[in-house]
Amino acid sequence: MNPTRTITRNRGIVIAVGIVGLSMLAGCERGGRTVVQRGPNGASMGVVYNTATLNAAYAENQAPEAAPDVPADGPKAKDVYQNVQVLGDLSAAQFGRLMVSITQWVAPPDQSCGYCHQGELSSDALYTKVVARRMLQMVRDINSQWKNHVGATGVTCYTCHHGQPVPTQAWFDAVPAAHRGLTVDRGYKDAPGANVGLTSLPNNALSTLLVGTAPIRVQGPNALPSGHGVPLTAAEDTYGLMMYMSGSLGVNCTYCHNTHSFQDWASSPPTRVTAWYGIRMTRYLNNDYLLPLASTLPANRLGPMGDGPKVGCATCHKGVYKPLFGATLAQHYPELMGTAAVMPAAAPATGE
Repeated sequence: MNPTRTITRNRGIVIAVGIVGLSMLAGCERGGRTVVQRGPNGASMGVVYNTATLNAAYAENQAPEAAPDVPADGPKAKDVYQNVQVLGDLSAAQFGRLMVSITQWVAPPDQSCGYCHQGELSSDALYTKVVARRMLQMVRDINSQWKNHVGATGVTCYTCHHGQPVPTQAWFDAVPAAHRGLTVDRGYKDAPGANVGLTSLPNNALSTLLVGTAPIRVQGPNALPSGHGVPLTAAEDTYGLMMYMSGSLGVNCTYCHNTHSFQDWASSPPTRVTAWYGIRMTRYLNNDYLLPLASTLPANRLGPMGDGPKVGCATCHKGVYKPLFGATLAQHYPELMGTAAVMPAAAPATGE
């Protein structure tokens, strides 16, 4: 047997198999690719978008028409209606306009005003009205105190709800292995989690890092693991959160990081600072608004572990880099820009 001929034949088989494999992989993703360069050429700073996915997301992330403007003068809502605790500074006309808009943004089509009101409009008998009042306070808080994240665009109820009573991308605590009949508990890493890009990273990363005040970091300040104050599992949780954020915005890592040095803030795109404030804002909203509301909700609104729905990046972004692709719906509702006493966290420190 001629060894040269055998090597050539085997090489041809390998090439043929490779071509077939690539052609099969090409069918796994629909649509073409669009690469947006976010840094110096040659620095691997391109954000890759799937064209078909982006087009589908565009169709699903269109803002509704704003209601026609109404006079700001006239009697105040607090003088016309009873038990108006948040929007009493609006004129009665502005108040009615916003109520109609909120109904379209949040309430089921078959319930309309009855979703939050039953009998006497001033009654707080329905939990939905209690929750809606608190959510109005939250929206005003976001728009007035978290401009480092939402900018001048702001948010409305529609940003998260998209016409549904519960946002589709709200999240609940992960179910431990023992509750799913598994005999081996691998610390929430026993199955690929949807919230962490179907990886085997801890699928409770959101419960760990989007509530409370746990540190979000991959590296400790010291070279050796002992005594540096950051457990090695923190890196897994952080990577899990990063996978979630990537999927939430429909982007890859280079949207916020320079691949030359992931931890270096000076060479990172400005979006990394925006994301830093977004994480802190999300924690604040969950800690101060969503977690306390769990006791107000009925059982059918709770997750499998008895916790209430919480917000994350995907709750607003829904797979696109800017909620509703940057539509300025909130600018048509200045009454939602509001004021609040709580200020956001300070700017990020190096390495955090």
